[in-house]
Amino acid sequence: MPPIEFLAEQKYAGKTVAAVLRDRFKLSWNQAKRLVDGGHVRVAGFPCNDVAKRIKRGNRIWVREGTVTVPSTLSEAKPPAKPKAKTAQATPKPPAAKPAAKPIDPLPFSPDIVVYSDDAVVVVNKPAGLTTQRHAEEIAEFGERGQAYLPKTLADFLPRLLGSPSIRVIPVHRIDRDTSGLVVFARTVAAAADLTRQFRKHTADRRYLALTRGIPPVGRIESVLVRDRGDGRRGSADSPAAEDGKRAVTYVKVLEPLGAFACVECRLETGRTHQVRIHLGEAGTPLCGERVYDRPINGRPVADTSGANRPMLHAARLGFVHPESGEKLSWDVPAPADFHALLTRLRTTAVS
Repeated sequence: MPPIEFLAEQKYAGKTVAAVLRDRFKLSWNQAKRLVDGGHVRVAGFPCNDVAKRIKRGNRIWVREGTVTVPSTLSEAKPPAKPKAKTAQATPKPPAAKPAAKPIDPLPFSPDIVVYSDDAVVVVNKPAGLTTQRHAEEIAEFGERGQAYLPKTLADFLPRLLGSPSIRVIPVHRIDRDTSGLVVFARTVAAAADLTRQFRKHTADRRYLALTRGIPPVGRIESVLVRDRGDGRRGSADSPAAEDGKRAVTYVKVLEPLGAFACVECRLETGRTHQVRIHLGEAGTPLCGERVYDRPINGRPVADTSGANRPMLHAARLGFVHPESGEKLSWDVPAPADFHALLTRLRTTAVS
């Protein structure tokens, strides 16, 4: 038996999920509450555990199979067809073969990566190894058709995860492919414009956890970042008036010295491409696992004995003002298992 799904009509707009369930399925309030408390209801693609959650028109509501009975007035069964007069029976044609359904690619991550969602925004705890969104250069090079052959990004997977596969999300910012942690997407054009303004004005709260080779200097790091510092890598320019240069500011705080390594927090005032990786690398304390910004111009890489298999950087906190309600929102997520495993090992090595 499939689950029951329906779109909230205008008459349900602004009502609680309990009120909708009671009206739709002729339930008592206690029955509706048990459905929600038991984890049998999803709204807009996400588990609903609050009977007082307000429903918006067009929200897709999902109820687990076998938990409710659909009233006969909602049944989609058609009335029996009127009998037709008997005619000479022709040899029936075999039914046309239906084309095989295209298999749906499995998600390469757990569905619980979504930490918050409503009709305006969705906040995701991105796993390392997954690209946030398609780069403009790729879009220009491959075009709409060619992109179908590229590896899918988080922005590609999210619509299906949200239960609206035909409605795209709008990227607002990005974090590196090998960086884990919090990233926000907009679900409306108006929300995207508002969030973009917040990021450009540097009012969003963005904090990263990092494991570094050596102990970086504490305090404010400011530089002008350019695409090519002189050896083909991004980096800081010698002149603050460098062509195409962009001002970048990072605040560094050492959370835990670990002998030859450290666990640090980096708060971003600006959000430039690879900003944290560049600033820590240029300070002589590159990330554990860093393979690009781990050396001076035309110099040799800083030795890395950490054994990290990716740059150890995690977007641990994200905060902004909700584009519709005006409420200040903030989330914190712990670093993933590989980050914690390395941190534990570095702690053990530091005291041995």
